[in-house]
Amino acid sequence: MCVSNSVIHKILLLVFALGICLLAGYVGSYYTTPSIPTWYAGLEKPDLTPPSWVFAPVWTALYVMMGLSLYLMLSRGLNNRDVQFGIALFLFQLLLNVSWSFTFFSLHSLFLALMVIIALWAILLCTVIQAFRVTAGAGALLIPYMIWVTFALYLTYAIMQLNPAWVGLP
Repeated sequence: MCVSNSVIHKILLLVFALGICLLAGYVGSYYTTPSIPTWYAGLEKPDLTPPSWVFAPVWTALYVMMGLSLYLMLSRGLNNRDVQFGIALFLFQLLLNVSWSFTFFSLHSLFLALMVIIALWAILLCTVIQAFRVTAGAGALLIPYMIWVTFALYLTYAIMQLNPAWVGLP
């Protein structure tokens, strides 16, 4: 049985897109994991804070959906300006995503983390809109992520309010 070059190309593109997003998740967890049982455990948290074990499966599912969204955009071809802009926004929000983990969990700067997640939310909104312009599937796959980032923004703000000693810049 012969597999066409087109099928191989699609598989490689999918692996690449998923890999980029899962790599971002891995880098974010590198900054996050050491602080969970120590610094984060000692913070006052709002009542709506999920248990710590919820975050890893939720983020894993979100990174997979993000990878599928990126794949759908890449599948439209890089010579399309809407695709180019969508991918640029996507990569920017991915960088902000990792930056939030760094500022919150490594720098322990709640104010800076709040500024980063506000920027992430705004760029992600633009990314979702642009992804819908490229293909409805790419945009739809980002909706759960948008909802989760909105919730994370609330948590970041609430944690900052409850822990004024950690508000300052590092």
